[in-house]
Amino acid sequence: MSELKLRRMLERNQQVREELARPRLLISEASESLIRYCQDTKDYFALSVREAGGKHENPFTDVPQQAGCNCVIM
Repeated sequence: MSELKLRRMLERNQQVREELARPRLLISEASESLIRYCQDTKDYFALSVREAGGKHENPFTDVPQQAGCNCVIM
């Protein structure tokens, strides 16, 4: 029984060492990176971008509008 406990402790110790060796990123750096990504990347699902960018810039609405209900049956 004690050998099993020792093996589990050694495995857990190895896991903790691996977690400790993992590279860390400061919160301020991660926040700056996220802000920069959001500013540089267009989000076509955001209403403000759709209204400002116009309908033709949105790749999701490039289908020409036709008269009728525009229903598609698969």
